Amino acid sequence: MASNEIRPIVKLRSTAGTGYTYVTRKNRRNDPDRMVLRKFDPVARKHVDFREER
Repeated sequence: MASNEIRPIVKLRSTAGTGYTYVTRKNRRNDPDRMVLRKFDPVARKHVDFREER
């Protein structure tokens, strides 16, 4: 149960406005702020920033 609180599942939504999402886990101790990762958006067919939404 404790591992769920430390490493929650988060959705990463594309900033390109396509609505594409990635699902991942993050370590809340190392990254207390919202995550921003640069990943590939297959709808936009290019790499864009993906921001965490809860």
